[in-house]
Amino acid sequence: MTSLKESVVNRRERIQPPQTNNYGNAHGGELVKIMDEVAAISAMRVAESPCVTARISEVNFHTPVQEGDVVGVEAFVYQTGETSLDVYTRVEREDPVKGVREEATTARFTTVAVDEDGNPVSTEDVYVETSVGEGKCGVARRDKGS
Repeated sequence: MTSLKESVVNRRERIQPPQTNNYGNAHGGELVKIMDEVAAISAMRVAESPCVTARISEVNFHTPVQEGDVVGVEAFVYQTGETSLDVYTRVEREDPVKGVREEATTARFTTVAVDEDGNPVSTEDVYVETSVGEGKCGVARRDKGS
C-alpha cells in the first residue's frame, strides 16, 4: 500500500502569453491540461504502472489566473478502486511580485491503471497516515465547488 503523502505531487510554473486568452487570463483548458499531467504522475506513484485519465469531474474555476502569475498545482490520490484511482487537484495562483496567493481552480480526476497493452490492471489501496492527510482527504471528498 502507498500512503497519501507519497502520492502528493507539486508543480509550479509561470503563465506565459501563449497560455492566455484576449483578457490576459489563462485559458481554462491550459489549467486543466497542467492539472491532468500532475494528476497522472500522482496516480502512477500509487499504481506503479501507467495511468490514463478516464474522467474529470467537479472542475471549479474560483478566480482567474493572469498572465505572469505563478501557478502551483498540487495533486494527490485520495481513493482507489479495483483499477481506478481518484485524484484531487488544486491550483493556487500567486502574484510573483506581491506574493499574494489564492485558490484558483480545483478538480477531481479518475484515472485507470493500465499495462503496456492498455488493459486495466489492479491497483493498490492508498492509506492516510497523518492528520494533515486526513484533512486533505476530507477536502477532496466534500469539495463541490464551494
